[in-house]
Formats: sequence, structure tokens, C-alpha cells
Amino acid sequence: MSLGRFRPCPALFCAVLLTAFSQVAAAKTLCVNPTGSGGCYSKIQSAVSTASAKDVIMVAAGTYAEDVVIGKPISLIGAGSSQSFIDATNLANGVLLDGLSNPGLRDITVAGFTVENALYEGILVLNTTDATILDNQIVNNDKQGPSSSGSACLGQPTYETDEAGDCGGGLHLLGAVGSFVSGNMVSGNAAGILITDESAESHHNLIINNTVTTNPLECGIALASHPPVGSSPPNFAPHHGIDNNTVSGNVVTNNGLNRGGAGVGLFADGQGPSRVSNNVVTGNQLTGNSLPGVTLHTHKGPALGATADNMFGNIIISNTISGNGSDVADSATPGTAGININSGDGGSPVKGTIISLNVISNEDVDIAVNTPAEVDAHLNNLLGGKIGVANVCSLDGAACTGTIDATENYWGCSTGPGGTGCTTTSGANLRFNPWATSTAD
Repeated sequence: MSLGRFRPCPALFCAVLLTAFSQVAAAKTLCVNPTGSGGCYSKIQSAVSTASAKDVIMVAAGTYAEDVVIGKPISLIGAGSSQSFIDATNLANGVLLDGLSNPGLRDITVAGFTVENALYEGILVLNTTDATILDNQIVNNDKQGPSSSGSACLGQPTYETDEAGDCGGGLHLLGAVGSFVSGNMVSGNAAGILITDESAESHHNLIINNTVTTNPLECGIALASHPPVGSSPPNFAPHHGIDNNTVSGNVVTNNGLNRGGAGVGLFADGQGPSRVSNNVVTGNQLTGNSLPGVTLHTHKGPALGATADNMFGNIIISNTISGNGSDVADSATPGTAGININSGDGGSPVKGTIISLNVISNEDVDIAVNTPAEVDAHLNNLLGGKIGVANVCSLDGAACTGTIDATENYWGCSTGPGGTGCTTTSGANLRFNPWATSTAD
């Protein structure tokens, strides 16, 4: 038989191919059920500890009283969130993806569980790349409760430097990169979904098509820059950063009703210099939360003799926002608000913000702004019937040096701000002409 144009592969290339095929062949499926019957494990952690890289662990229906710690690339698949339960009563977390103790950790999937009753987070993704958190119910965690003193909940690890208010929330991405979080229902935790940066930069995570509701103490979804591990006051080190994350297509309702929380919050925590930049909030339904639907805060900065926070290039686009609450303290709004862009007392300029194609109704102020920079708001449907766009810097008693370009918005009628049935403008340095004469699509 002639080989024709086919030639034997070089030895090195063949070795690489053989290695790849052997790795695929070596990957196996392990099983877990409550009794350990049929060659399965009775504990999820036992299967995880035994598994090799790329293995799949199938978890049958039942309740597993565990704190599952994963430090290798595996897939952990439940029988469905109504059937496979991880009950972490009196345990730290339901599931911890621990890339801090396992540097370089990546490619983990957790899908098809109810994760409940943990002292801190239901699921914590720590210093992990390319995690997939899919189709879970993450409910009734943060049982340790908020701390009245200190920066973390009682007993929480030192790598969580600023979790006193929510014990980390139901699902926490901490130093996470490239996570895909979709189809989860997150409810009854102190907070819903939280992205922070204490241990490393958190970037390029996608939070899409989740339902986040009735988390009573804090935000539905928060992107919050926190002091890095090992940093101390009064001059905290520059934060690692929360950047290039996308929050899209989520239903976020009725969060923070017991204490205060936005639908989606982008926050410098007041222990700067923080960095929350180039994030996109798009296509979400944000209703009935106790702070404005989208809330962007920075608190430290030049006015307090501090280095400015970096809040640059965030985009808020195509969200439906209605019936949320008012902001307070140094980020106060004059009544309920759909979107609040606020530098607080510190005066760090919020630059490069784009607000477009949002539909905002049932608010006292559709878009509130207080920052010494220009904010662009175009092609929004401002349907609250009261104030469409407000420059609220006067609430701080400071000079209004920032500007708002609010041209080409629809103000509820064809005649523009202040016309019959239209929303109005409030405050200085605000441009609104020309306006749209019909709803912006």
C-alpha cells in the first residue's frame, strides 16, 4: 500500500497527539448518591477528592450536608436544583472553588443544585478562571449575619476584607476571571450576586439571565472594589479592580428592603483608591429594589485629600427600571431614582459613563447625577412623570462643576422637558435640546 502524499508525523507532534488522546480517554465519570450504593460515593467531597482533572461527578437526587471544596478542574453536576441539595447548615460555604490554595485553578462547572444555609456564601468562586455556575438555586445563605463591628462576618477568612454587611452574599466571585453565571435563582441571602477584588482583579465575568430577588440586606447584584488583602488604613493600597464584566438579562427585584440595596450597584467602597471600570449593565429588569435600580458610588477622592477612585467607562444600556428606592447619605437623591451616578463627598470624577436606551418609569428622578465630570445620557425613555434628569450636586452644598449631556432623550411627550405630561430637568449644567419626539428604540 502506497502512502501517497501521507507521511508519518514528526515524533514530537505524534507525542503531543497521543498525550491529548490519553487525557481524553483518562477522564471519567464518578457518581454520588445518599447511600453510596452501586459503586457511587455517599459524599460529594469524597468524589471530588478522588477525581482527576477533567472528570465529571454526577450527583443524584438527595440532600448532602457538606461544605464542598474544589481545587481541580472538574464538572460537578446535580440532578436538578429541585432534586440535589447541598445543605451547608453551620458550615462556611456550600461550594468553594479554591484557586487561592490552588494557584492557576480553572475550568470548573457547578450546575443543577440547590445550595442553602451556609454561614457565609452559598457558592464562592475564589481566584478561579473560567468557572461555570449554571442553573442552581442559591438560597438562604449568609446565616452568620451582618457584623456590627470589624470588616468581615465573624470567623470569615481574612481574604474577605469588607464583607461585614452581607457575609459575601449568595454567590460571590472574588478574584474571578471569565466566569459564566447563568440561569441561577438567588434569593433569601443577605445579598444576591457579588463581584469583588480583595485577592485579585475580577474581570471579564458574564452574569446573564439570572433571577435575583428578595435578598433583604444588600444589593441584588454588586460590583464592589475592596481593599486588597494585607492592606491597612488609613492609606489603603490601590485596589486590584473590577473591570470588563457584563451584567445582562437578569431579573433583579425587591432586594435590600430591610437595610438598603440597589438592583445593580457599582461601588468604590470608601477605602480607596478603588477601581470599577469598563463594565456593562445591559438588558436587565430592575424593579422594587430599595436603592436606585442602577447605582454607581465613589466615596473617597480629592475633596477628602485622598487619591481619586477610578470609575471610568461604565455603560448602562437597554435596562427596564421601575419603582426602586432613593439613595441616602453622601450619595443622596431627591426621592426615588432609576439611575444614580454619584461621587459622594470625596469628589472622585466618574468619567466616560454612557447611559442609553433605558426605559425608566415610576421614579421621582429617572436619572440623578452628582459628579465633577461629564455624564452622557442619550436615547432613554424617561417616563417617570416627574424629573427626567437631575444634576443633584446641590444636595452636597458643593459647586456644581459637572455637566450632563442629556440630548436626544424622550421625555414622555413630543414637546420636550416641562411640556404637558412630560418629565422635567433639575439643576445646573444640563443640556437637553434637541430631544426625541417619540420613544427611543
